[in-house]
Amino acid sequence: MPSSTSNFKRKLRLPRLFFSTPPEIERVHGGPPLEYERPIPEVPSRGIATVVVLMVIAATCAWEFYCRSIGYGPTLNDGEDLWTSARRRVKPDSIVVIGDSRGWFDLDLDELQKGLGKRPVQLAMGGGCAYPVLADLANDENFHGTIICSVVPRLFVAPPGTPPMERAEKAVRRSHTQTPAQRVSQYLAMPLEEHVAFLKQEELTLDDLVKRLPIPNRPYALVSPRIPPYFGTLDRERRARMIEGCAQPGKLQTTIQQIWLPLFTPPPPPTYIPKEEFAKRMGQAIEQRFHDVAAAVQKLRSRGGKIVFVRLPHSGGLKALEDRETPRAAVWDRVIKDTAAPGIYYEDFPELAGFNCPEWSHLSAGDSVEFSKRLIPHLRAALQM
Repeated sequence: MPSSTSNFKRKLRLPRLFFSTPPEIERVHGGPPLEYERPIPEVPSRGIATVVVLMVIAATCAWEFYCRSIGYGPTLNDGEDLWTSARRRVKPDSIVVIGDSRGWFDLDLDELQKGLGKRPVQLAMGGGCAYPVLADLANDENFHGTIICSVVPRLFVAPPGTPPMERAEKAVRRSHTQTPAQRVSQYLAMPLEEHVAFLKQEELTLDDLVKRLPIPNRPYALVSPRIPPYFGTLDRERRARMIEGCAQPGKLQTTIQQIWLPLFTPPPPPTYIPKEEFAKRMGQAIEQRFHDVAAAVQKLRSRGGKIVFVRLPHSGGLKALEDRETPRAAVWDRVIKDTAAPGIYYEDFPELAGFNCPEWSHLSAGDSVEFSKRLIPHLRAALQM
């Protein structure tokens, strides 16, 4: 009678395909060698597959309905590949918009095309620093077009290693290293993102949802300021439009207003560096940025290119904070002086100064059209068109 050990071994035999030569399997009661047979349970496979598919569809629809119920809508994600697709459209004589999200929301491409004769390419990005993109265009020997550069002082002089710099640097790097697979993936993703709300990858992934947990600051562990939630749509030309729910007074508008304040407030200096040393390093980094920007502008001009810097509207408590922390003379006047480039500061012109930003940082969709119309004559004068 076979022992329990031999029965155990026989049950764990691997199928023959794992062996070049089938091993001798022990005989039972002197009979022929046992053949391995993989037991396949009798289950209704087709029914199980149908149930699984229906459950996935139901869960997907439920998540989509929930995301729409809390204010989300279908829109493209502003990833590095979408930015790269726009960068690829830049021609030698193109008009290009660079900078931060105000250049994104406040400048209407249709109106700029009517007034300037060419449709601009939108390369501004939310929370991004303008310098890496400016340097990339200045180093492009084929480019001799026109740059409209939005300036938000704190983002414009952001030092290396900070999120605004890293965001812009990653986008520029992707435009030089994008693989065919990444390019195809972007084209396949766009039709889905244009119709499905829950594909907002910067806010509705598990990692981003976990980051929203209300964790208080602790000694030696400061929580990063929250990023504003969904309040604008983006199309294939990377044109941003504020949604109506944010343009009208309400909870979303108030929430975003209060998010800007800690986001634009400089963090305290690190405790492991003396304050004087930290201030010195920051000053050196800002001076280097002014120098690098001036060098990039000079390189662009040497090929016949043009650039105009634009300070776009901001309102309310955010305007008071920016004017206090980054006064006009500290950054804007210095950039214009060092580059000898034309600049348009909206407060200098009554027809541009009367606009209100609903959430303090960007114009509504309708106001962006009117503002762009009024900005055109100033752009043409600055660019000598």
